[in-house]
Amino acid sequence: MNRVVHPIEQESFRRLRARLDTSRFPPLTRAVVERVIHSAADLEYASDLVMDEGELTKAHAALHAGAPVVADVEMVAAGITRRETVCRLKDARSGPGLTRSAHAVRLAYEEVGPGALWVIGCAPTALEELLILDASPALVIGLPVGFVGAAESKAALRESGLPAVSNVSEKGGSAVAAAALNALLYHPISPEENL
Repeated sequence: MNRVVHPIEQESFRRLRARLDTSRFPPLTRAVVERVIHSAADLEYASDLVMDEGELTKAHAALHAGAPVVADVEMVAAGITRRETVCRLKDARSGPGLTRSAHAVRLAYEEVGPGALWVIGCAPTALEELLILDASPALVIGLPVGFVGAAESKAALRESGLPAVSNVSEKGGSAVAAAALNALLYHPISPEENL
């Protein structure tokens, strides 16, 4: 089933491209950059986001082959369209040295195992917990927001060597993280991925 794009969204992307030349980016990187900028109306994401086209290509194939998608919070899950997600925050409990978000990541990993796409847009502690698990993710969209731990957790993600979409600043959030995953969902499958 093809996605029907609303005229307002079409016009929004036209205006975005009139203000920012995104043609220099490879296809999936461009899709993520544009969708993230669209979600936040923030052109600075073009230079703030960090990702690798090769990793996005593998993640795109995994996503369209049915790999599970895990969200750190319900706000991220609600923003991901056309795909069921796993979010275990409602089942999680905090404890000494463990936030609810970190516990939710543990619970989700027990449910989905390796090879999932993880979308973290709220809690730096969720991203920190994922980094200590042996999750072997298809991709980590690590875009938590905030002044405490957000930039540091994203730097740790980039240093981990895991396939990732992150950004350098404290900016981020649920809408931005969901937009990055939606960019991969909406992007067409290439003939090579069908082999």
